[in-house]
Amino acid sequence: MATFFAPHLYLKAVADGIAFYQAAFGAFERRRWSNPDGSVHVAEMAIHGALFHLHEERAEAAQLSPQTLGATSAQVGLFDDDPDRLFASAVDAGARVVSPMQDYDYGYRQGVVADPFGHQWLLQKAIHSPRPDGQTS
Repeated sequence: MATFFAPHLYLKAVADGIAFYQAAFGAFERRRWSNPDGSVHVAEMAIHGALFHLHEERAEAAQLSPQTLGATSAQVGLFDDDPDRLFASAVDAGARVVSPMQDYDYGYRQGVVADPFGHQWLLQKAIHSPRPDGQTS
């Protein structure tokens, strides 16, 4: 098996996250685990094969949502062939623009949106190939 990242995003209501990520990014729900009351405890999601998990926040484990914290401590970087499409779709679904989509001299086209739960998504693609010395051409 290859090594890859699968971020876990903490939310107050996982079902709301499932609906948003499906609308914003075309995410696919792979599977879910529900609580006895029918609410969703965990959902395993994928965006074009990129795996991530949604979890109910757990105060006892200090696994809190950005809504509870009033801030975020990380961005989810998502590479896609058409980040502009994802950016527009996310905004249409209710995300807030943090940084508009633009080309940067270090070789990436990037923009940042915050989802309705406070998680920030860095939507991006490489626009210049790296040179062997690590610089962009």
